[in-house]
Amino acid sequence: MNLTGAMIDGKIKGNFYMGCNQMSFIAKFKKGGKVKISKGISTTKACQDMNLETSFQKKIEAMIRYSVEGHFLTLSDDHGHTMRFVAADWD
Repeated sequence: MNLTGAMIDGKIKGNFYMGCNQMSFIAKFKKGGKVKISKGISTTKACQDMNLETSFQKKIEAMIRYSVEGHFLTLSDDHGHTMRFVAADWD
């Protein structure tokens, strides 16, 4: 996942690639550790197996809170599910 674009009005255009389609979304980071992730859009290549991409897209759209600790970004939803990412330049 790439969230390295410029933040404009609290919004960052994010994207990800998991082997078949390019997918993108808008993440709006709000005060108090809240985040709103838009419904993603995707290229439409016909792939043998899109389960990983489909699952990731559904899960990331459900995330409503964020925290940053060192090189880690953690997203969470209302059901206790989390997604944790590490910065690409982290050693």
